[in-house]
Amino acid sequence: MKFELAPLPYAYDALEPHIDARTMEIHHSKHHAAYTNNLNAALENSPLAGQSIQELMTSGFDTPAIRNNGGGFYNHNLFWEIMTPGGANQPEGDLAKAINDAFGSMEAFKDAFAKAATTRFGSGWAWLCVHKGGKVEVCSTPNQDNPLMPGSCGGFPILGIDVWEHAYYLHYQNRRPDYINAFFNVINWSIVGEKYNANK
Repeated sequence: MKFELAPLPYAYDALEPHIDARTMEIHHSKHHAAYTNNLNAALENSPLAGQSIQELMTSGFDTPAIRNNGGGFYNHNLFWEIMTPGGANQPEGDLAKAINDAFGSMEAFKDAFAKAATTRFGSGWAWLCVHKGGKVEVCSTPNQDNPLMPGSCGGFPILGIDVWEHAYYLHYQNRRPDYINAFFNVINWSIVGEKYNANK
């Protein structure tokens, strides 16, 4: 079973002005495509071949190539899915309650998430994760790691932001905080809420 690069669910320019079309095109058609191709190559002679991408994330790895490229494949699939054109709504229902319970307010959550993303040294991701029982937390991981991986921060990722420079440098240059603030305008909270309810 080979993994495939899925098309974006929207046009490359759909998230402008927050994320520019050229960045989206390169990020998806070059970076995500490379992770996909390299993951398939790494799995050709691996005993892990045939596992789903989530199984690969949780079961361990036999080479760094599977960890790095599998993470890149999984993380980017989530990243594209939890964004939406036309601005963002707000979390509702059980997810909104969980965020308020964990952080005190939506604004406090944004501050915690932005801090995790801003202070991730070098390349990596910041996440909102849900644990069994419904508690949510913010964490960050290096490189293409994610919370599902053994030895990572734990929980199931329901929201993630890519803070590798390729995700923002063409438009924001070294202004990572500006990119993070813009990201809040394109979050698809309906999808994030569905992921929360499915994994709490």
